[in-house]
Amino acid sequence: MNQEQRDEQKKLGIKRFFKSFTYSWAGLTYAFRYEQSMLVHVLVTLLVIFVGIVVKLTLAEWIIVLLLIGLVIATELVNTAIEAVVDLSCPEIDPLAKVAKDTASAAVFIFATVAFVCGLILFVPNIVDYIQSLM
Repeated sequence: MNQEQRDEQKKLGIKRFFKSFTYSWAGLTYAFRYEQSMLVHVLVTLLVIFVGIVVKLTLAEWIIVLLLIGLVIATELVNTAIEAVVDLSCPEIDPLAKVAKDTASAAVFIFATVAFVCGLILFVPNIVDYIQSLM
């Protein structure tokens, strides 16, 4: 891509603004189609939302849950992007490429683990209260 094409891409405008949504949608579609872990995140999200409705989370609890869900999925998308860039720039097996991919994956793992622990802190008391209300 030459400088003129880059300058054209950077122009502001409503058309360019709305076109950016198609790029975002393409990225989401790719991740949901080809990343197995994204399916796991979506299934867990559906379960969490279902349980949240059943135990009647408060508004503050819903905000925390939705932020955590969004951040886990966003972190997974960043991981997918890093993996794609590494694969593009280094098609052969390379120790540094492995470090980049493993580290990006570890970031998702850490964040998902923290989100899981936060979920336990939020949900366990609500589930206990819900079960006690049934007795």
